[in-house]
Amino acid sequence: MFDKILIANRGEIACRVIRTARKLGIRTVAVYSDADVDSLHVAMADEAVHIGAAPSKESYLLADRVLEAAKLTGAQAVHPGYGFLSENAAFSAACKANNIVFIGPPVGAIEAMGSKSAAKTIMGKAGVPLVPGYHGDDQSPAVLKQHADAMGYPVLLKATAGGGGKGMRQVWSSEEFDEALEAAKRESLSSFGDDRMLIEKYLTQPRHVEIQVFFDQQGNGVFLFERDCSVQRRHQKVIEEAPAPGMNEMVRAAMGDAALLAAKAIDYEGAGTVEFLLDKDDTFYFMEMNTRLQVEHPVTEMITGQDLVEWQLRVAAGQALPLSQDQLTINGHSFEARIYAEDPNNDFLPVTGTLSYLQPPEESAHVRVDTGVLQGDEVSVYYDPMIAKLIVWDEDRNRALARLTQALSEYRISGTVTNVEFLYNLANSEPFRKADLDTGFIDKHSDLIFHKNQIELKKYLPLATLYLILKRDQDASTQASQSSDPYSPWHSAAGWRTGADSRHDYSLLINGTEMTVSGKVLNDGGFDISASSDDVALTARVSGSLSSDILKGDQLHANIDGHRIHATVVAHDGIYSLFTQDATVQFNLIAPDCGDLDGAAGAAGLSAPMNGTIVALPVTAESPVKEGQAIVIMEAMKMEHTIRAPADGTVVEFYFKEGDLVDGGAELVNFEAAESE
Repeated sequence: MFDKILIANRGEIACRVIRTARKLGIRTVAVYSDADVDSLHVAMADEAVHIGAAPSKESYLLADRVLEAAKLTGAQAVHPGYGFLSENAAFSAACKANNIVFIGPPVGAIEAMGSKSAAKTIMGKAGVPLVPGYHGDDQSPAVLKQHADAMGYPVLLKATAGGGGKGMRQVWSSEEFDEALEAAKRESLSSFGDDRMLIEKYLTQPRHVEIQVFFDQQGNGVFLFERDCSVQRRHQKVIEEAPAPGMNEMVRAAMGDAALLAAKAIDYEGAGTVEFLLDKDDTFYFMEMNTRLQVEHPVTEMITGQDLVEWQLRVAAGQALPLSQDQLTINGHSFEARIYAEDPNNDFLPVTGTLSYLQPPEESAHVRVDTGVLQGDEVSVYYDPMIAKLIVWDEDRNRALARLTQALSEYRISGTVTNVEFLYNLANSEPFRKADLDTGFIDKHSDLIFHKNQIELKKYLPLATLYLILKRDQDASTQASQSSDPYSPWHSAAGWRTGADSRHDYSLLINGTEMTVSGKVLNDGGFDISASSDDVALTARVSGSLSSDILKGDQLHANIDGHRIHATVVAHDGIYSLFTQDATVQFNLIAPDCGDLDGAAGAAGLSAPMNGTIVALPVTAESPVKEGQAIVIMEAMKMEHTIRAPADGTVVEFYFKEGDLVDGGAELVNFEAAESE
């Protein structure tokens, strides 16, 4: 076994590998960029080496820098994680040339599966079932379109060197093909340095089921059952589970045998994942093979009781597989939900921000949190916006799903937009509970998933108002204690008024609803709280007093109309997040309207939805455009976003050029809508 390994990755996967290495007594070396100098994986490792600037192409993708760090520290092996250099055949070969073990498959296997079109050819010859498609060398747009037209729409464009949904587009008609092809090729070139494409017939109701395989250097192979990864957005997985619901033993065995056949065809070693499309009639088709550990590997670990990173290390060190096929069994059910800094209500655009408050659910035998960030860390524009992987396990699917929804309700994050509420709605939806799954699940059930949880104003408005009253009083007491005249009436925040009841008045914006609220101080120290908006009016009685320790730090304990409630309230940049077991509610104080101080209205234009880089301007200045036509294309956090004309009109002027970095909210283009007739 190795004494020291280097982990050529960052974030949660680097932390994940470090934990297993530490368990085995193996020392670890982390690498880091300028953006990751204070990151968790750097702190956890025994050593860390700086390898470059924040952009991954100037750090984590520089194979020479990684190898230099390995030689500098005396690391005997490199674990590539997933992404970055994990499926880079040249890097694997360079490791071998420098007498450093690459903890992954042989160079030939990576090369064989590195091109999706070549992989299809190999799998076809090996007898693995394939989806109908075009995988040819002629990459001219006309030929690609000709094959798509002949195949019939919808079709799926896929980068031959791709993965993780990059360089992939669904095309529903011939008219959409050219623009989709340009976007897919551009994204593929940016992500993989290769813009070759293949085309497949798009199955409209398939499930995405993948098989975890493992081979040692002695030629022994096993499959560790399957994962269902059907629930996806942007062709990237959202919630994964193992085993696949409804899977019968005959189909499981057939898919497992096909996966082993695929791996044997390329003389595989180590951990790999063979991905299939499973149709309703139980027929299945090879999609691709990922020659690395997958993001969703923990669900397989949870149902098998095996540590797959430990298996990787043992196989790479020349040891035999720990178990044979007949020794592997399925125990219970597991889910993984990916917690991202992204906005599901804005096409899942990644967002940046500081994790000003981060409280994951408590870990146990049933709940596991794999993360690479801590409270106070920044989600930057340079990398994937994953915050954590939430993994749960229980004896069967229903119990595991209950664990998942409970854990999601306990996940509390403030300082950036996240997908936690979206995940909760998805996991709690009736179709998901019934395991009515396919790759179009999110679009098909968008009304169920994207609804805003109805806020019980009767419950949360009094909590928000009570917090503001108590916080004002506590802040005033703190200021008084630090004053030379602590008993000055100017330090009082009791809401006292001449000839009137003591009262606290606020204007709040709570989850998008403007409310006027008032807290009247009662003789027993409690409050009568009233609130109103254009269509809501309510009252509530809060028992207790300012001196009863209702608010301790960020913990609020309240008795509202006889109902005792516990909440956590945190503030960031003037926005308050109120967390209870039932919901997360955001509110802020509305400043008085003093009118437009500068008197200037902003010029008509379109703004950047996020920090990123301008990668293309499909039209020129002074060009007439149609509603929905692409006018600016941005790239950020490994994803591409197209900004389209909101109406027929004219692009008067661009404020940035291709290659420019822009801040979120920056005005990109001066656009004039055509006058309506």
